[in-house]
Amino acid sequence: MTLATPPQTKPLTDAELYKMNAYWRAANYLSVGQIYLLDNPLLLEPLKLEHVKPRLLGHWGTTPGLNFIYVHLNRVINKYDLNTIYIAGPGHGAPGLVANTYLEGTYSQYYPNISQDIEGMKQLFKQFSFPGGIPSHAAPETPGSIHEGGELGYALVHAYGAAFDNPDLIVAAVVGDGEAETGALATSWHSNKFLNPVHDGAVLPILHLNGYKIASPTLLSRLSHEELESLFVGYGYKPYFVEGSEPADVHQQMAATLDTIITEIQNIQREARVHGFSQRPQWPMIILRTPKGWTGPKEVDGKKTEDSWRSHQVPLSEIAKKPEHLQILEDWMKSYKPEELFDTNGKLIPELAELAPKGHRRMGDNPHANGGLLLRDLKLPNFQDYAVDILQPGKVEAEATRVTGKFLRDVIRLNQETRNFRMFGPDETQSNRLDAVFEVTDRTWVAKILPEDEHLSPDGRVMEILSETSCQGWLEGYLLTGRHGFFSCYEAFIHIIDSMFNQHAKWLKTTLDIPWRRPIASLNYLLTSHVWRQDHNGFSHQDPGFIDHVVNKKSEIIRVYLPPDANTLLSVTDHCLRSRQYVNVIVAGKQPALQYLDIDAAIKHCTKGIGIWEWASNDQDSEPDVVMACAGDVPTLETLAAVDILRQNFPDLKVRVVNVVDLMTLQPKSEHPHGLSSKDFDTIFTTDKPIIFAFHGYPWLIHRLTYRHTNHNNLHVRGYKEEGTTTTPFDMVVLNDLDRFHLVMDVIDRVPKLGYKAAYVKQRLQDKLIEHRHYISKYGEDMPEIRDWKWPY
Repeated sequence: MTLATPPQTKPLTDAELYKMNAYWRAANYLSVGQIYLLDNPLLLEPLKLEHVKPRLLGHWGTTPGLNFIYVHLNRVINKYDLNTIYIAGPGHGAPGLVANTYLEGTYSQYYPNISQDIEGMKQLFKQFSFPGGIPSHAAPETPGSIHEGGELGYALVHAYGAAFDNPDLIVAAVVGDGEAETGALATSWHSNKFLNPVHDGAVLPILHLNGYKIASPTLLSRLSHEELESLFVGYGYKPYFVEGSEPADVHQQMAATLDTIITEIQNIQREARVHGFSQRPQWPMIILRTPKGWTGPKEVDGKKTEDSWRSHQVPLSEIAKKPEHLQILEDWMKSYKPEELFDTNGKLIPELAELAPKGHRRMGDNPHANGGLLLRDLKLPNFQDYAVDILQPGKVEAEATRVTGKFLRDVIRLNQETRNFRMFGPDETQSNRLDAVFEVTDRTWVAKILPEDEHLSPDGRVMEILSETSCQGWLEGYLLTGRHGFFSCYEAFIHIIDSMFNQHAKWLKTTLDIPWRRPIASLNYLLTSHVWRQDHNGFSHQDPGFIDHVVNKKSEIIRVYLPPDANTLLSVTDHCLRSRQYVNVIVAGKQPALQYLDIDAAIKHCTKGIGIWEWASNDQDSEPDVVMACAGDVPTLETLAAVDILRQNFPDLKVRVVNVVDLMTLQPKSEHPHGLSSKDFDTIFTTDKPIIFAFHGYPWLIHRLTYRHTNHNNLHVRGYKEEGTTTTPFDMVVLNDLDRFHLVMDVIDRVPKLGYKAAYVKQRLQDKLIEHRHYISKYGEDMPEIRDWKWPY
């Protein structure tokens, strides 16, 4: 590894230095104004209490550093004609991003009411952290942002996701030193082992060390120069240090460093693109060490403020109670000399405005930061060509995910040239039976490859790292910049990205109301190795609760699918890959399982999302005595086996079988666009008959979705109830009372007409459960009548 040599030149002329520093002052002035001012935006009259917001909210400490970086990126964009986007990792840095997009003209372009004059500046200030306005972090409303800054940890991994397959793009990822303490960010540094300079863009990490979090020092800021250099050289980077507090000196350092780094990036890419990939590059990065709250008040109430934790949020937070703070604020804002920066109408003077890039080179207007503008439909094969032949329901077996793997293989093949589709997962593609994709591609890998390794290549389209957060972050960055993706994961461990899913779902929901944000491709999850089949992993790998988490989000955004067999999984997968602006969650098993629907029936069933399985029901000419409902592949199997037992023992019993593929159909239509009307729900489930519902997940979710419907009082749900171990497939359902025998006993308990004669059947079922327990204890597998069962009709 080569160590970075600090550039010694001073590339900025005195005139350039003055203008860049003035532009930075303008951004800082606008940032302070957003936090504090309600009126008098240019301080044309003495500052009064009524000019100040009654509630002072926001974060100043990180903002001057973000502004400093932005103005320097503007310079190199102009000098080298770069295609660059800016990702702000430090939390609540919106004042800086909003200020800079306002100065470059993008903000007023997207929000004409925030014009580049005094009145527009007043509105710019007022809206910040104000009712009906904008948040204090880089939210979807912020032009140029692909990164929701409300939660820390994801800046760098989003940046890499944006850079994959974007060969002309440089993604500047500013990592706050508080953010650098998160687990997600710590793992993200390893993303450089997946970036191929031949066809990917570049990521420029800028670690911004300003020393403090909300009230404590940050870990990395207390490391020595030597320790930091060793750390990041160890990660595979070439770190350049820019340090200081004297603006003129730090400007020169930053300008020289960026000139060096841009040249290095271009050389790395040129070498790889001319001669081909040979070895993993040592990508440059910047470690920027500046005071927290730089250029703000040095002291407040006799206590150090600049370069301390006290500048983290609002350095002057008690203006209404302490009149002397009002004078400090006025002096602070006037120290930026706004009269030298803006004309009498409040517009940035031309000599400074010319520093901003033009058109789409402005970071606030870069199309990659509004990925829907660049989104192109995938070329998809006809999913029906991969269908399992079904002559009779419940007779043949297939592995649903293996069948879908062949479909995904050809999705990759058809989109190789456009390079706009990747698969993501934590080292589980093969385990999840999707390994057909390796017939046409490899795993992405630019680190060392040994002769015995298989399916590793710098050009692979499958992204695997044993970090769900990295997979999620890469995929989000990839989608947000206008591409498509697919994430497969073990069901129990998708919970690791619960919070990341939250943030992405909120982003999607918010962008629905932002006219200039274009819809992006949906985030598609395939959750397999699910709760009901963990033959060796045991209790730790059993948790179907991600579904519960997902349905908390707005109905406009989320979709949950539980296809019962291979053909329904094919139909659902094709639909999800075509969709836009959703989070689609698909739960499907990977083990050999009975198949029920031919492809035509599967398409119809998935299109409706719910349906009566006529072939499994016997109530066609009369009212049902009971409705047997199911959602999920294993619950469907157990329901059908229960129906078989019922039909053998109670031939006069009228049974209706209802299968649910689209979980959200269970909600009323008023709550979800896929929901059933009350009339349709009553038609399918009746208004007064018992409903025995076998569900893949936690039972109470079904109650939550259906409680407003007429027949909810007759609904009895079986599902996972936190019982599990390393055991046989059937024993898993027995442990949770979801097995066929318990389902039949539920019918006996709820259908009065079965009367006393059912007592003998119930006793035989209880005996079967005892027999099952003894059998698996002796032989270690399920009884032949269980494991070999097929639909007999």
